[in-house]
Amino acid sequence: MRKLAPPTMVLALLVMCVSLTVRAQQVVDRIVARIEGDIILLSDVEKLSHYQLFLDGKSQTNEEILQLLIDQWVVRTEAETSRFPAPSVADVQRNVERVRKSFASPQEYESRKNEAGLTDAEIAEMAGAQLYLSNYLDSRFRPSVQIDAKAIEDYYQTGVVARAKARGVQPPTFEAARDLIQEFLVQQGINDEANRWLKESRNGLHVENLLNSDAK
Repeated sequence: MRKLAPPTMVLALLVMCVSLTVRAQQVVDRIVARIEGDIILLSDVEKLSHYQLFLDGKSQTNEEILQLLIDQWVVRTEAETSRFPAPSVADVQRNVERVRKSFASPQEYESRKNEAGLTDAEIAEMAGAQLYLSNYLDSRFRPSVQIDAKAIEDYYQTGVVARAKARGVQPPTFEAARDLIQEFLVQQGINDEANRWLKESRNGLHVENLLNSDAK
């Protein structure tokens, strides 16, 4: 028969286990970048990675996600400096519903959520954060994006009609598709303007990338 360890030994072992666990957590969640006196943690990278896995079934590399988080830092910092309002609870909920409806079924939503290891609350938090950033970029760059009638007509012929013919289906009329095409082209323009702005902003940032180092 095995002898039971004395209570003091059991307590010591428990304390050791807790200490090792805390130490392991400290090693895992470390600083992976410093930006202008601010920091990005490995847990931030992992959180966005899980959200990408949830949305797309795959995620970018940690380095790619870190660069995306740096861009988000630039957008969020300017938005907060300008006191840009956060989306309302109702707006966030509508965004979450759009995310839910992007899946083929509620079962697929639950399956992908579990695969990514996310909760509904974490999904709502990420959806709200993304909505805040996209709303700011929209408000900043939409006024400067101009789409002329010829661009809309060209996209209708080369995009909408061409794809419909390739699929063997009847394309929508130009009148029915015009507003959707215009908004699509506006969004493209906003993305182009935002990418140019972010590229310029990155050049003026002091960023220390610690992702592949042991710095904490």
